[in-house]
Formats: sequence, C-alpha cells, structure tokens
Amino acid sequence: MKRREFLQAGIGAVVAGSLLRVGDAAWADTLPEDSLRLGEHGPIYQAAADDPALRPADAVTLEAWVKSDPMAEGGGRILDKLIPGTNNSFTLDTYPGNSLRLITANGQCHYAAKLSADHWTHVVGVYSAAQKIMALYVDGKEVARQTEGAFPPLVPTSVPLRIGMDPDGGNRFHGSIRRAALYGRALTAAEIAGRAAGLGLQKTSLPGVLGDWRLPAHPRKKILPLMGVLVLQRDGGDMKIMGEAPAPSSPLTLWYRRPAQQWEEALPVGNGHLSAMIFGGVTRERLQLNEGTVWAGAPYTPANPQGLEALPEIRRLIFAEKWNEAQALIDAKFMGTPAPELPYQTVGNLTVDFPEIDAVSDYRRELSLDTATAQVSYVADGVRFHRECFASVPAGLLVLHLTADKPGQVSFSARFSSPQQSESATVDGHTIALNGVSGDANGVKGAVRFHALAHAKVDGGTARTEKGVLFVSGANSVTVLVSIGTSYRNYRDVTADAAQKAQIPLQAAASQSFAALRQAHVADYGHFFQRTALDLGTTAAANRPTDERVHAFNNGLDPQLTVLHFQFGRYLLLSCSRPSGQPATLQGLWNDSLSPPWGSKYTVNINTEMNYWPAAPANLTECYQPLFDMITELAEAGQNTAKEQYGAGGWVCHHNTDGWRGTAPVDFAEPGMWPTGGAWLCKSLWDHYEFTLDKAALARHYPLMKGAAQFFLDTLVEEPTHGWLVTCPSVSPEVPHHAAQGAFVCAGPTMDMQILRDLFDACAQACLLLGIDADFRAKVQAARARLAPMQIGHLGQLQEWLEDWDATADLHNRHVSHLYGLFPSHQITRRETPELFAAARKSLEMRGDEATGWSLAWKINLWARLGDGDHAYKLLQMLLTPERTAPNLFDLHPPFQIDGNFGAVSGLCEMLLQSQGGELHLLPALPAVWPQGHVHGLKARGGFEVDIAWQKGVLHTATVRSLLGGHVRLRASGPIRVASGGHPVSVQHPEPGVIIFETTSGNLYDLRRV
Repeated sequence: MKRREFLQAGIGAVVAGSLLRVGDAAWADTLPEDSLRLGEHGPIYQAAADDPALRPADAVTLEAWVKSDPMAEGGGRILDKLIPGTNNSFTLDTYPGNSLRLITANGQCHYAAKLSADHWTHVVGVYSAAQKIMALYVDGKEVARQTEGAFPPLVPTSVPLRIGMDPDGGNRFHGSIRRAALYGRALTAAEIAGRAAGLGLQKTSLPGVLGDWRLPAHPRKKILPLMGVLVLQRDGGDMKIMGEAPAPSSPLTLWYRRPAQQWEEALPVGNGHLSAMIFGGVTRERLQLNEGTVWAGAPYTPANPQGLEALPEIRRLIFAEKWNEAQALIDAKFMGTPAPELPYQTVGNLTVDFPEIDAVSDYRRELSLDTATAQVSYVADGVRFHRECFASVPAGLLVLHLTADKPGQVSFSARFSSPQQSESATVDGHTIALNGVSGDANGVKGAVRFHALAHAKVDGGTARTEKGVLFVSGANSVTVLVSIGTSYRNYRDVTADAAQKAQIPLQAAASQSFAALRQAHVADYGHFFQRTALDLGTTAAANRPTDERVHAFNNGLDPQLTVLHFQFGRYLLLSCSRPSGQPATLQGLWNDSLSPPWGSKYTVNINTEMNYWPAAPANLTECYQPLFDMITELAEAGQNTAKEQYGAGGWVCHHNTDGWRGTAPVDFAEPGMWPTGGAWLCKSLWDHYEFTLDKAALARHYPLMKGAAQFFLDTLVEEPTHGWLVTCPSVSPEVPHHAAQGAFVCAGPTMDMQILRDLFDACAQACLLLGIDADFRAKVQAARARLAPMQIGHLGQLQEWLEDWDATADLHNRHVSHLYGLFPSHQITRRETPELFAAARKSLEMRGDEATGWSLAWKINLWARLGDGDHAYKLLQMLLTPERTAPNLFDLHPPFQIDGNFGAVSGLCEMLLQSQGGELHLLPALPAVWPQGHVHGLKARGGFEVDIAWQKGVLHTATVRSLLGGHVRLRASGPIRVASGGHPVSVQHPEPGVIIFETTSGNLYDLRRV
C-alpha cells in the first residue's frame, strides 16, 4: 500500500471508530451477537427483483463481515451474480477453501486469506473498469491487486444476486455472515478501512450503495436493506406446515409433505423437447426450465488434421508396450478440437410469487405417474389452493393451472430469470417473454438463441404485465402456458426463428380450455405408459412419503417402492425421449446449470446406450426414435472424422458426443481414445429389429450399420503375435490395464471385439433379410472370423485385454466393459459357452458390488443374465438408498445421472423375462423376496408381448400375445399347458423345461403350469 493510502486508511479508521463509539453506541448495544448461518441446508436469499441497478457497467464493490467454517477446495460464494460457468458479472467467494477471490470479466484477483470461524473478518472486493482497479481487502487493508488485463466493463446480466451461494443454489458458503453490502462504485481505501473499523455495526452506509443488509440469525421471509433499495427474499422460506397430508390414492405417485429445497427434491415433467423441475413452494413456485436444443457453443468440426500422420507411430508405440508415450502422443496430436465437447445448458426459471402467508395445513406435492402431472395442494387462511403442471406432447408446451376452492383467491406475479445472457420483455397484457442465447464454451461462442413465453388465461380477476413481469389479481383460476423455441434446426444449422417456434404452439393452445389440454395430454401419455404394469405386493410402507421410503427401503418391507422406481424410469424415458426431440443426455432433459457434470452430454461408452436399454423390453420402442435420429447425424458427421484422422471410409464416433455431433476423440487419451462408440450405438438399431421385426425400419437403419462396419474393415490391424484383427489404438473404457503406470491405451480390448462381433453379425443378417449386399456380407463375415477371441485368464476371469493383465488393473473400477458379451449382448451364455459364463461371473465377483449408481444398474442386468436374482436384488437395494437415489428418485452417480434409472428398469425386465438367443425365458432370475407377483406387457424379441404371474416363487400363469406370428421357443420351470381361445395348442418338448409352439399374428396364448 502506498504511504498516502496508508495514512488515509489510518485516519479513516480513527474517524470511523469515533463515530461508532459516539453515534452508534446505543444502536450497537441493542444488537445481539447473531448472524445468518449458512451451509448446505441453510436458507437461500436473493434480490427480490431484477433491478437494473444490479447491472453496473463500470464499477462494483462487494462487502461482507463473515465467520468462515473450514471449507473444501471448492470454497463458497459470499456475494454472487455470475452467470454460472462464466466470468460475466461478479462474485466474491472463498475459492479455494478458505481463501478469498474476486471474479469479474477481467479474470480473478486472489488472496490466501485463511478466513477463520473464530472471529469476524471484514472482506471487500473492488472492481472498476475506468480506474483499472481490481483489488481485495481484508479487515480494512488491501491484500491483493490484479494489474494485468484490459479491464473490460462489467457484463450486465439478469442473474439474481445471491447471498452465500451462486444463482443456481450451489457453491455454498459455510459459516456466518453478519452484514453484506453492494455498491455501484469503487470504494476508496480510506472508506473501506472506515467500514472495517465499524465492525459491521454502523447504522449508516456510504454513497453509491445499492443494498446494505444486516443478516440476523432468524430473519423473516424478506430482509429489508439498511440503505439502498434492494430487498432480499428467501427462496422457499421456513413456512410453517401444520398437520400431515394423507397419501394419494394411486400407488404410482411420488409425494412429499414439504416443498423442495434442493434441485434433486423437485419433480420432473417433460414432453421430449421442453422440461421443467417443479419445486412446489407456497409463497414462491419455481419452474426450472430446459429446452432440449439449448447447447453451449455453435456448430463445429472437431476432427484433428494432425491425427492421420501420428496414427502409425501411435500404433507402433502401443504394440511396443510404450503406453505412456502413446498416450502422450495421442494427447498432443490425436484429440479433437476442441478437446472437451460442449455442454447442455439450462434456459432458466419461471418464478411465481404468491402473497405472504405464515402457515399452511394439509400440504402435499406429488407426481402422478398415471397422468404425468405434478401437483401441489394446501390450505391457507381457510382456502384450499391447488396447482397442477404438465408438459404436453400434443400441445408442445408446458401447462401450469392454478385454482382455489373459493372465488377470487388466486393472485401472483410471475417472471423469467436466466443465468444465460438474456433479457425479459413484455409481449402483451397477458404475456411475458425471455430472450437469450446459449453460453460460450471451450472457445466456441454460444449461438443457440432461445425465446420463452409465458401467457396467462385468467378466469375472473385481472391480469397485466409490466417490465417483463406478469401480475394476476383476484382470479378464480389461471392457466399459464409456457412455450420455448430455439434457433437450433440441427447440428449444423442454428438459423431458425426462435420466436416463431415458441409462438406457434402457444397460439394454438391459447384457444383451448385447460380441461381439453389436460385430456389430450393424459390420453397421449397413457397410450404408452399403460402398456406395462407390475405388482410385487404392497405393505403399509407405501403410505409414507417417497423420500422417507428411500431411507427405509433396506428394511425389506416395501416391495411397492421397487414398482414405483420401475415405473418412474419408464415415465422419465417417455418424458425426455419422444420423436422429433433430442435423445436423453446424461441427465435426460433436466439440467439446472450452464456447466453441468460431464457437460450433461452423450457418453457413448456406456451411459447413452444404458438410457435406451429399457426402450424395447419395457414396451416403449417409440422412444428409440430420437436416438436413431442422432445416429443418423453421427454417421454423417463421423465420416469426416474417419477420413481426416484414420484415412478410412464409413464413420466413427468415439466415447462422447454432444448437440453438435462431435465424433472425434475428446478430453484426453485415457477415456477418449476409444473408437467403438458408434458401433455400440448401432446395436440399438438391431435390437429394434429383433423386438419389432420391422423390415422397413431395418432397411432405413442398414446404411448406418454398414457405414460403422466399413470403418472397422478399413482400420482393423493385425495383432503381431497371433495375427488376430484388432482395434488400435483403443482402451477398455476408463480402466487402466497397468494401474500403477497409469496405462490405458492398448490394442484389441475384449469389449471392442465383442461389439464388433455384434455389429458384423447384424450387418450380415440384415443383408440376408433385405436380400442385398452379398459381397459386403462376405467381407464382414471374413473379418469377424479373424477377430481376437474372448479368453480366460489365470485368475479364472474373463480377460479384459488381449493379454492377461487383469491382476495389474484397477480391479474395482466401476466400468465392467468386458462383460458386454454377457449383457447387453448374449455372446456369453450358460448353455452355449459355459466356460466363458463362469469366467464372466468370476470377473464380476472380482469387480465387487460397490459402485456408482449407473454401474450398480449395469451389474443388476449382469447378475440377472447369470440367473442370480437374489444378487441382482441385493444391488437394487444398494441402488435404492439415499447415497444412490435422490428424494425425487433421480439416480445419483453421484451427482445426478439418469442412466441408473433406466438401467434399473432394464434390470427388472431381465429378472422377469429374457428373450435373447431365440428363446423366451420366463422368470429367469426371480429373487426370493418376491414370492408372488404379476407383470403385464413386457416386450420380447420376435414380436411378442408377455404377461407373467407367479406364486410361491414359481410360474403360475402367463400370456403370450403374438403380434406378428411365428414360432415360440419358451423356457420355464415345470410342465406347462398352452391354450388359445380356450383350445389346446400343440407343443414340442425339445429338452426339459423348454417348449416350442406356433403362433398366429394377433392371437393370445395362455400358459399354465401343471
């Protein structure tokens, strides 16, 4: 600090101290030593309105008095208005740990403050573009100053200012804050020193204050500023809820007796392109919004032109077992550009604020899986209020309906907000809008423009709009229609008219009644959802709120929660994957961040495929279509990567892709150097044919499979020891073969060989079925015969690599890639390959049970294929715990990943019915905890639907609906009698426990154990 500034600071401190002792003594004496306690479960306070004053362009000062608990490296936000994932606007936080940091568009100013929980610390961050100031102060002294950079103006955003966390509710400060202030100018060093000397007990503020708040331990719902105009408002609040609401009448309902405080407690709705998370607050409802095409960045071509020249040397190093050198070369020359792909992003929020009330009774929020509607109901001041929300496929938008059981009681204000660069606007007296653009990422500027509309249809009362806020007063009921359009046409084109895409469905829906909109929605959804039903028995536990049931599931007294979880997974797939929409990402269609975990992209080394495992067996084959559309686009985009980086024909996709259909290897060599993602995706095309026998669809899909196969015909190389054809370079996804050396890259991992056997077989069979491409069929069959075989290692395990390296690998890794041949493929079976079957079991035992959510889900399917229902159920119990399942039943990796939800649905299907290898197997892995039950409408390969009922752990009756005719080969325990239309059906008995009978399209076949 300069001498003059030091003297000024000293004089200022003396003056401020005198003023405190004389002028503020009485006020200070009346203040208890209390403060607002913050942490993971602390209250959320933010500016009550998006005031333009909160968008300073040149300068800002952020100030707080804090006691900081020890925090992890992530630290926590003190005052925050950043667009998450960017430096746009400003934040004062404690990153890393208990250090201190100021972030603006100029970058970061950092000081290792070591903030303490033992005493109050005065912290200040100052930024001025004009004065080129970016500095931090602790207890009145300057401790850090950033002098580099261009000092750009502050980026104005409509993101809410929050105390103690970021605008998404994350990065929470742990500790206490006694007072905080925000100024629209740069305070001087003397002013800051004077404020520090006042210990936060001053009654007055300095000029230029936007908000200066004292934060007591038990504030009300609103905190009025000591100075300035900005009111802080609690998001959610500590509403007093009296009495216990009863359970819903339908068992297929998620329900709760409190509003959601965290995102993983909110309830999801979606129609395949538009989604919302419903929080169910009493004084404030939050609808967190997504639209499936809002991706960061813009169209880009990721292929690395240096890759082709580096490829021969990479291969040489791998075969020479110089894996680390190979990995370094891959990172330097073979990764795509940009190396990380781009994230899926949130649109923002629609918040609905209601009049203040202190207490309610009979509160319940719920999600009905029968009707795909989220509902909230409660009684306040003698009035029962009810809200219902759903995302309609027929209408193409979100519908929020608000009612009360007495006239004139519905009043609220509603507004949009967004962490994106955006602006709110008024459209007309009943409609507000949000206009924005997706964020920049990895050097690619955001280009997806979005236009959100909220329109109120009011019965009674009045409606008006002002400055982007919708006000409704004294209504009997209100229907709010929410529509979102984007400029995204496809992965190459972002020139669509976002406003027009939002207006078209809104205009059509505005002329319909709420009853008509709801009826069309329920009918559309029910057509798919009601195809399949499951009953495992019900106990009194089913009457408890869903979050309580997750905590208690392992006591074994709640079989119906398994059914709820199963049907919730089907609900999620129907809600996030519909024709004309995007396929389900790592988080389906639901994401509240600009930088979500793993970008909420498509990880195609397991996670995307797992999302679609239940599509056919759980009787939702229409949900495949967005995935098939993406494969079509990947086949187009992947041709460039195949040519530029491998000099090959056909197409390739590595371990990840995004909304821009990136196909190059990304991130770094260890996960990214895996060329078999596109080939695995093609398995879903063949699965679709096996379940539906739809030759027209197969004819459309065959060129995609052929292109994927052609790439490998052009790129497989001879392994030098045996002359096998192998992939190189590759990895066994995310598992090191020599963990101590960090060595991942290799040639011909077992999973690659298994996937290629399936791909080549599918192509060969498609050629026969379609009567085409005999020459190509011969090529893939010849290549298949030369693929490296599956091998058994010295531990009795199925080898994960060409060499017996499993003992030096990461034995307990969450990935079980080499067991692809057991599931989802059926190259390993008990009867056809008993030695490999035993080796696969050994590998699964070596991996262990402990795993992430999605890995547990995969293992449920694997143990079901092994015929061990009790072990499969043990893993289901591990999945359905608070560590792996959120209160709203979202799967936790952790954090949230939706693949565990979908994988668990598939696992239950596999436990009850398997149909691989041309055979229907009834109850192949029934656990002892389900001694009796019934399932209706599972789909089997060959064009069949199956119902099964069992008693005392064995088959009782079953029904096979033949959709296309043909013969059935069926395996079940005990002798079975078959009839159709009341008449016996002739059966063959080729081996014990197996029958074969012929079927006619459209007929039902009743089976009974005798």
